Amino acid sequence: MRLKTALSGLLTATVLSLGTSAYADSTLRLLTWGSYAPDELIEKFEARYPDITVEVTFSNNEEMIAKLRATGGAGFDLAQPSHDRIYAAQLEYDIYKPLDLSQIDTSSMTEVHLNSVKENTTIDGEVYAVPHQWGTSGLMADKTLAPDFAGWGDLCDPQYRGKTSMRLKRTILLGTAYAMGEDPFAAYSDLEKYQEILDKVTDKLIACKENIKAYWKGGDDLSALMLSGEIVASETWDSTAYKLFNQNPNIVFVPPETGALTWIDTFVLPRKGKADDAAYKWINFVLEPENVAIMSASTGAIAAVQGGNDLLPDDKKAAVNAAFTDEDIANLKFFANIPPGVEDMEGKALEKIKAATGG
Repeated sequence: MRLKTALSGLLTATVLSLGTSAYADSTLRLLTWGSYAPDELIEKFEARYPDITVEVTFSNNEEMIAKLRATGGAGFDLAQPSHDRIYAAQLEYDIYKPLDLSQIDTSSMTEVHLNSVKENTTIDGEVYAVPHQWGTSGLMADKTLAPDFAGWGDLCDPQYRGKTSMRLKRTILLGTAYAMGEDPFAAYSDLEKYQEILDKVTDKLIACKENIKAYWKGGDDLSALMLSGEIVASETWDSTAYKLFNQNPNIVFVPPETGALTWIDTFVLPRKGKADDAAYKWINFVLEPENVAIMSASTGAIAAVQGGNDLLPDDKKAAVNAAFTDEDIANLKFFANIPPGVEDMEGKALEKIKAATGG
């Protein structure tokens, strides 16, 4: 009887183990940005791989790190943080695992983006991320109302009093630092110097409050302000400006004269993910040209693949061409890895600005 019970327990454990393994192999739990997993692509992927089901959780950089930190890298099989949010998070929280690059068709990726991501995310000789989509943060303006709008500092130009907008997040801190003649990324290696820069930027943005019609919190808020004419210019994601260009070609993305801040969203494997094979299948699937076109139509961003710009929908391609010259592309400022402590410093600066401005 005891032997029977033991065998029965063993069989039950084996079945449970197999069931868990089967679930792990057949479910891809994707932690990504809104619009980075359009239904059309999920349906195509599941049709090609009928043994895999895709479960999507939409998030952002801060939430992705928080979720993975809380679980030690469990709960998801593939995540998509930006390239500057990986190195420090991995050193501090150990939430990712190295990629097997032999499983990924990196030959289809643009060399500049692949190399930039590898440089930012290599730890002890292991690569932790590859690029997916990229874009910039900068400015947009209605050129019929603000024809000379060209730099971050113009958001605070008295001639636009009550007619500009910004989002109180780290991007405006960095952009304003550049406008004041500083290089915030270079100062990351000297946090005392970086704090001095943040103090100057904080004072500048508090003094700028009379220029700000509203502090936007999402793309819909910003779009409504621009289309209604309540504001003539704003800090923005380029994708928001591209969408508005399609509705009003006078509204264009403006790469700041100091250089548009450039991000690359990536693919990483959470440390305790259980479906690496499915994750690699998804990465390679969305790199295929016909799927890049679907993805870029959804995200508004450019894929980090050869000819990515040509795979944009025609309206977005026109918006990109209206925004960028070759000189603007050469002047891009890629976000640098964020050292431990920097986000806390930036957070305190932003809280001080919000308290003083009601933002």
